[in-house]
Amino acid sequence: MPLVNIKLIEGRSDEQLKDLVKEVTDAVEKTTKADRNAISVVLEEMKPTHYGVGGVRKSDQ
Repeated sequence: MPLVNIKLIEGRSDEQLKDLVKEVTDAVEKTTKADRNAISVVLEEMKPTHYGVGGVRKSDQ
C-alpha cells in the first residue's frame, strides 16, 4: 500500500490540489503497478511563515 506524503506551502486552489492527488496517484499506479485503491496521498499545507529556505522564511521573500 503506497503512501505518498506531500508538503507544500498553502495557496493553491482546490482544483490544483485535486489534480495533484490524481496525477500523483496515476504516477504511483503506473510505476509500482499498485492497485490505485490502495494508494494514499496526504497533502500537508504549511503557512509561508512556517517554512524557510537558506535561512529566510518564504513569507519574508
